[in-house]
Amino acid sequence: MIKLSRHDMEILKRLKENARIKVSQIGEEIGTSTSTVTERLRRMEQNGVILGYTAIIDQKAVGNDVTALMEISLEHPKYYDAFTEMVEKTDCIVSCYYISGNFDFMLKILAPSEQLEEIHRTIKSFPGVSGTRTNVVLKALKNGYSHLPPQE
Repeated sequence: MIKLSRHDMEILKRLKENARIKVSQIGEEIGTSTSTVTERLRRMEQNGVILGYTAIIDQKAVGNDVTALMEISLEHPKYYDAFTEMVEKTDCIVSCYYISGNFDFMLKILAPSEQLEEIHRTIKSFPGVSGTRTNVVLKALKNGYSHLPPQE
């Protein structure tokens, strides 16, 4: 874990709210210079604290009207690499978690409703997949992308 200062955390908080915020505005809001904010941003990027900057897209507006959460069991760990490679290559699988419990993986799938059955069939028939459980999301009440721990 990288030690972050109060200023670093304040910078991250503002970026989390709006990744397009100007460095000068961050400096004004946290009471430091633009060059200090720029230096801290560069350091956090180099240290892997900031992994990238992105736009949050309304999925329904681009045709992905279904969000599904799919749990996957593999017959044997020997199928792990091939399965995770398939997941990496499948664009509509936007998150994949290797989990403990009754299943091995949890996938988050964003797709047009007419494509979900095809994706479901493809995953269920993938070599080594021994079981699945799929939940279709009715409504997202909270959909965060990151979390900052409380400041001391």
